[in-house]
Amino acid sequence: MKTDARTLKAIEMDKILLIFDKACRSELGRQTVGNLFPLDSVRQVTRRQDLQRAYNLYRDVYGELPWDDRIKPVAPILEEAKRTGLLAGEEILLCRIIVGVCLRLKSAVTEKKDEFPQFLDLTKKLGDFTGLFHDLEVVADDGTLYDGASKNLAHLRDSLRKETATARRKAQSMLDSPSFSGMLQDRAVHFREGRIVFLVKLEDMSRFGGMAVDRSKTGNSVYMEPKSLIEYNNRIALLRRETESEERRILGILTQKILDRQNALLEAERVLGELDLLHGTCAIQKNLSWELPVMEEKSRFFLRRATHPLLGADCVPIDIHCGDRFRQLVITGPNTGGKTVVLKTTAVSVYLAWCGLPAPVGEGSVVGDIDWMSADIGDEQSIEQSLSTFSSHLRNIVEMLEKAGGNSLLLIDELGAGTDPQEGAALGLAILESLHERGSLVLVTTHHNAIKRYALTKSGVEAAGMEFDAEKLVPTYRLRMGIPGESNALRIAVRLGISQDIIDKAYEFLHEGYADAEKLLEELLRKQQYLEVEEERLSRERSEVKRLKEIVRENQLAIEEKRERMLLEAERKARKILEEAEEKAKALLRTIEQTAESSDRGRTQKGLQEISGMKRSLKKNEEEREEKRFLKGKAQKGWKPSPGDAVEIAGTSTRGIVEAVDGKKALLLSGPMKLEVPLRKLAPLSPKDLPEEFLPTRKNISPTGHVPSSIMIRGMTVDEAIPEVERYLDRAFRAGYGEVTVIHGKGEGILRREVHSLCRNLPFVVDYRLGGPGEGGMGVTIVRFRQ
Repeated sequence: MKTDARTLKAIEMDKILLIFDKACRSELGRQTVGNLFPLDSVRQVTRRQDLQRAYNLYRDVYGELPWDDRIKPVAPILEEAKRTGLLAGEEILLCRIIVGVCLRLKSAVTEKKDEFPQFLDLTKKLGDFTGLFHDLEVVADDGTLYDGASKNLAHLRDSLRKETATARRKAQSMLDSPSFSGMLQDRAVHFREGRIVFLVKLEDMSRFGGMAVDRSKTGNSVYMEPKSLIEYNNRIALLRRETESEERRILGILTQKILDRQNALLEAERVLGELDLLHGTCAIQKNLSWELPVMEEKSRFFLRRATHPLLGADCVPIDIHCGDRFRQLVITGPNTGGKTVVLKTTAVSVYLAWCGLPAPVGEGSVVGDIDWMSADIGDEQSIEQSLSTFSSHLRNIVEMLEKAGGNSLLLIDELGAGTDPQEGAALGLAILESLHERGSLVLVTTHHNAIKRYALTKSGVEAAGMEFDAEKLVPTYRLRMGIPGESNALRIAVRLGISQDIIDKAYEFLHEGYADAEKLLEELLRKQQYLEVEEERLSRERSEVKRLKEIVRENQLAIEEKRERMLLEAERKARKILEEAEEKAKALLRTIEQTAESSDRGRTQKGLQEISGMKRSLKKNEEEREEKRFLKGKAQKGWKPSPGDAVEIAGTSTRGIVEAVDGKKALLLSGPMKLEVPLRKLAPLSPKDLPEEFLPTRKNISPTGHVPSSIMIRGMTVDEAIPEVERYLDRAFRAGYGEVTVIHGKGEGILRREVHSLCRNLPFVVDYRLGGPGEGGMGVTIVRFRQ
């Protein structure tokens, strides 16, 4: 989508982007915000949104992607390196930090590439910084070089430390001498320009012997270097110069290594800026409840509960749409009623959506294919160019008429204002007609009655009005689609003290048709308010009925679960009794065998067989009940057949696998036959009830094809998750995996239990278990397939 600087200024986009700017952690993120612009296609926007959703999910499950709060822009450092050929240790440290974060980021993304393939779009251009990071590791976290940066540096620093220690010992021995210390202002070793000196009393300066280096602040004493320390200080100074020279040499080599990778470092800077924006955007979504609108190819928009971000928590949400039944929306209503805010809210939301960012809208909002957006909002009167308000607006509209097409979004505030009302209205109508022929999406605000009538009578044009509380004389800022707004000028005049005689005379000047239209509009508003109250009442009643039905359903489930628990407990006790009886019978049989009583042995063996039969019967009952629970669960969830499901044709003994679903019919594979059966005649069936030849077979394909080694269902409902897991396990089995991972999270264990129930009923699953300590623990299930 394209737009222009004038439009962005009109909708105050710079202030909106400050919200994203403040949410970022670094200057890189803020630079990325400053370079934001709308993307070129719906596909690009969708990919950017997918990346944001992946980041949000990763953060919820695994925490933050690698980051370092010390990250700063590297571009100025590279310019300094090119100019001087020598970077300071602190500057090289910043490069090392960025390189290190990039290495950890690539590692984290690679580790989770099956779960989060969207991250590959972010990191695919990152270079391999392994070698450079190793080279830069000689720089410590305070920006200094480690001794091991080179053998020569280690030797020089060691010599410097030893020489300094020797000089300090010599100086300390001088301090301990009574004759010497009496001339000193204090008993301390001082340094001036790297040389050891003492603070000598001014009156003892000539007697002390040595070189005066500096005066104290009071002027009562002098810093002096004694003759006996001059040789020591000279050796220290020489070693220090050699050490600094070696450090510069090493820093120069590191600077050149950085310059050799400058393009890769600039790309790393871009990626980390994008990562920081993802972080800030995630925070905005959580803290402000902004949403990513659904993007589609059709030229339209539908914004639900949209607000203007600069108006704060008191902003009244609006629902506004255009592009389906109508391509033009004419908004009317009193001054300061919120008409201009509606235009700005719409433009801001569409712009943010096309940047791939969340917008201040509610869930279910849609933004379609818009290739150009232009807004004429506010007073751009120019004294320098001698342009009136009307001329300024007209110049903007001329540009719109030159560029507008079928996928354009145009927002015009106070169409036809600033000149003679009749001429302004006529010109406004002509402009709207021209834009209507081109199919552009157009939102306009106006006070002209002629344009109101146009909105009410023209096909493909809709009216909307800003609600006004006539009793309190205040706007409510609610947008009413389908009904134009009133100016309410005469009502406001009465409330503000204009005499009734003047008001009556004003009504006389209004022609009869206008007064009738105002009354009709007032009646429409009253009826709409009544309908809204009724709709709200019905909505509350529906919610209450839904709540009561849910309570009844939960009670039924609780009763069934209690019955199930009682049955399980009874079977457990029966199994325990049988096991005890079996053990006693076996012990008795061993005793009888020892006494060789064949008749008793036969009776005991018969008893053992009966006990084994009862145990098998108990186990069969358990399996049948589990299977019924599985099938009943499917039916309760509004089961609809999907490819791979085991089904039975109701009222027949025909069973098979669903191969495809088309509308209201399914293609059923039943042995060698393919049957087309209405969906309503199919009932869910356990795969274990199917013959072996009906079961899915593996295909000779690589497990690393398009089937990942794990599936993430954390955060889904049971209704959403289980069908996804069932389809995934079928695909993974066919792809040749030996085992896969289902990530369901810990929580209350509801998803985990449902996944385990599903696994028990899939014939190609031979085993499943919870993850180990290094696999995700209670939050994952490892599923093993039949080979």
